Amino acid sequence: MKFKLILKYFTSSLMLFFSVVTVAQEENQKTEQSTETAHMVAQVPPKYPQRYGLRVGADLFRITRSLYDNTYNGFEVVGDYRLTKKLYAVAELGHDKLKKTESTYGYTTNGSYLRIGVDYNLHENWLDREDQIYVGGRYGFSTFSQNLDWYKPYTTNPYFENPAIPINKKYSGLSAHWVEFVAGVKTRVFNNVFMGFSLRLTGLLTQKQPDDFENLYIPGFNRKYSGGIGVGFNYTVSYFIPLYKSNKKAFTIPEKDTKYDLEGNKIESEDLRMIQENKQKAGEDL
Repeated sequence: MKFKLILKYFTSSLMLFFSVVTVAQEENQKTEQSTETAHMVAQVPPKYPQRYGLRVGADLFRITRSLYDNTYNGFEVVGDYRLTKKLYAVAELGHDKLKKTESTYGYTTNGSYLRIGVDYNLHENWLDREDQIYVGGRYGFSTFSQNLDWYKPYTTNPYFENPAIPINKKYSGLSAHWVEFVAGVKTRVFNNVFMGFSLRLTGLLTQKQPDDFENLYIPGFNRKYSGGIGVGFNYTVSYFIPLYKSNKKAFTIPEKDTKYDLEGNKIESEDLRMIQENKQKAGEDL
């Protein structure tokens, strides 16, 4: 009787022991699986999708010049739309009014202009940055009027005063067409707000001007130099309106242990394992 009681107690204790061991093994397996899953998730590099949308803003240079220069009044609205990862469609619309005084004459130019073109981003951004170092081209068109305010008659006698003669003659219906080469930068200063500047070299294609007075300043083209060449500058602030995101060319953090073959193709892990095994076998054969 006593032996049966001891046997029963021993059997119960053994079953309890195996139950505890089984539960511990199951918990250990679950922990290992969770750790492995977390490790696999951690190994997946994060992706930063490309944002596409419309960016609109203004030329601060023209606005500030209108405040401190009483001979000038104007504005320019700028906008671009991202077409691809590197290419942007651009449009710039503005108005210029300039009252200019030279040594022998004074004139006033007043008109509007439109420039359209594309920018190509040369900068390779990291993570979610959207900065630009770009080059581009523009086609420009302007309609305007010129007013000859006064002039001084030409004279070869410097001993007599040569007073200015007010004339106030207006030439309307003038126009000009030109092309531009543009280089500039844009950077995101904080959420969706960008600032940038650009330098421009312009070349006049065609123009309509009076028979007895030359187009000396063209809105949007700026001052015209000899040969129909001009230069320009703008300093912009703009706001980006995101429309959608694309994972097609999302930026991914490069893997640390990534290896490539002689042709520049990425070697997958299985291929890499086989290569390592072949190297070991070759070493053993030697």
